[in-house]
Amino acid sequence: MRLGYACMNTELKTVFKTLRVATAEAEGTEKIKELTLKNLKTTLDVIHWNLEHDIYFYRASSSIVPLSTHPINDWVWWEDQDVLAITKEIRSFVEMHNMRISVHPGQYTVINSPKPEVVRKSIEDLEYHDKLIQLLGGTDIILHTGGAYGDKEIAKQRFATVYLELSPSIRQRLRLENDDKTYTVRDVLDVHHMCEVPICLDIHHHNCNNNGESVDFKEIIKTWQGYGKPKVHISTGKEGFTDLRHHNLVSETDFQELLLVLNGIDADIMFEAKLKEQSVLPFIHQFTNK
Repeated sequence: MRLGYACMNTELKTVFKTLRVATAEAEGTEKIKELTLKNLKTTLDVIHWNLEHDIYFYRASSSIVPLSTHPINDWVWWEDQDVLAITKEIRSFVEMHNMRISVHPGQYTVINSPKPEVVRKSIEDLEYHDKLIQLLGGTDIILHTGGAYGDKEIAKQRFATVYLELSPSIRQRLRLENDDKTYTVRDVLDVHHMCEVPICLDIHHHNCNNNGESVDFKEIIKTWQGYGKPKVHISTGKEGFTDLRHHNLVSETDFQELLLVLNGIDADIMFEAKLKEQSVLPFIHQFTNK
C-alpha cells in the first residue's frame, strides 16, 4: 500500500509556473519551454522529497506544460531533447524506487458532453496527459464521467462510446472516478460494464453521493484486471462527514473506514486534503513506526 498526495508540496512551497496567452504571443514558445523545464525540475524536487519521507505515490501537476493544448503552443515538447533529458531522470527515479505517478485532468475535460467541440478539446487534453504521464513513468489518468445533461443513462452510454474511440494508449491509463454530486459508484460501474474502464473509488465522494448503496470493493477490484494495483481516493469533509469541501487533513476515522471497505485488499491511496503531504505523513509514520 502506497500513500500519496496531489501536486503541491507545502514544505517545499512548490509553484508550477503558468503564463498568459499574451505573454506567449510576446515571448514565443521559448518562454513556454523555459517554464516547462522549471516545472519538471520542481516535479523532480518533489519526488526526491517524497522518497526521503517514505511517500511513494504522487499526482503530478497538469500544468507542467503551460498552454499545453492552446493553438499558440506549436512546440513539440514531447520530442524536445531538454525535456526528454529531465523526464528520463524523473522516470528512472520513479522506476528505481517503485513509485506510482498519476495525473488528473481538470473539470473541463468532459468526454460525455453532447457538444462535439467540448469532446474534441477534451480528447486533446487527454492526449496531452497521456504524453506527459508516459514521459514521467506514470500509470494513471483519472477522470470523472461528466454531466448528466438531462438523461444520465444516455450520458453514461456517451462516455462509453467516446472511451472506446480513444487511443489504446489513453485507454490503458484512463480510470473513471465516482463523483460527489452526479455519478455514484454504481453509476460508474454501469459505465465499466459498457466499456471496461477501470474504476477509481473515491470514498468521500461515495459518502456524499451513494443513493443508499454500500460499496463492495471486490466488485471494483475486478475492473482493474490487467491494469495493475487499484488506486483509491480519500478526503475528509471540511465541517462534516458529507461536506463536499475538503478538510486540511484526513481524519483517522475516515482512514479506518476506508481500510474496512478495502477489507485487506492492497490498494494505493491518494489523499486529497488541503495540507497535501502534511495530511499523509501521520499515516506514513503509523506504517513505518518512524
